[in-house]
Amino acid sequence: MTQTTQVLVAFPSQAKLSRVVPKSKIYEHSQLASAQRDRFVAQVEQIRWAYKLAPETINLPARAEVPEIQVFDIELKGAELDDEVLRAIDRAIPFPIIFQLHRDRQIRMVAAFKRPSQAEAGQWVLGDYLSSPWLPDDAERQPLPMALDLLGLYEQLLRNLLPHPARTGESLAEQLERLARLRSRQSEYQKLETRLHREKQFNRKVALNAQLRELKQEIDRLSA
Repeated sequence: MTQTTQVLVAFPSQAKLSRVVPKSKIYEHSQLASAQRDRFVAQVEQIRWAYKLAPETINLPARAEVPEIQVFDIELKGAELDDEVLRAIDRAIPFPIIFQLHRDRQIRMVAAFKRPSQAEAGQWVLGDYLSSPWLPDDAERQPLPMALDLLGLYEQLLRNLLPHPARTGESLAEQLERLARLRSRQSEYQKLETRLHREKQFNRKVALNAQLRELKQEIDRLSA
């Protein structure tokens, strides 16, 4: 299976804001339940609005789907951050967001594909969160990908977080759907392997092996 090289991105200095975002503002806009707020308090040390990628800061035209891209730095209190905390922030901010999580001199980039809802004006639809590996916070960074507009830049930033490259002519939505199917089939494969190792009857072992071969072929197709 071909893997993409997941790297950190160097955001341009002219787009830098570095403003602390009060957690109370996120609570207000996301209408968090008490359990969610407790998780937020337990896991997040500080939120900082780090960069604003917009026509006036990086000279790329906006698109209706991506008028701006925000970059948020989140300093963690512990080792991990629950996706629900990120969803609360994403729900509170009406723009696509790239998160940079920081812990113990390590950093990872995280984002979910965020697009305007076609059913409800003013609402946004969030996909699953994608992330880079944890990397040293002084790891080398690559310049912003080349793009014609903010939509193209956003798609490239998200593709940078995917474990397998896009096929020729494959849209981001198609790539995400294919990789979601791949994860599902990989999960099925692991469960079937576990069943095979526990199975005692020969005829059932034969049937499970046949299912595993079919799944393996589909996994290979989806990851190619």
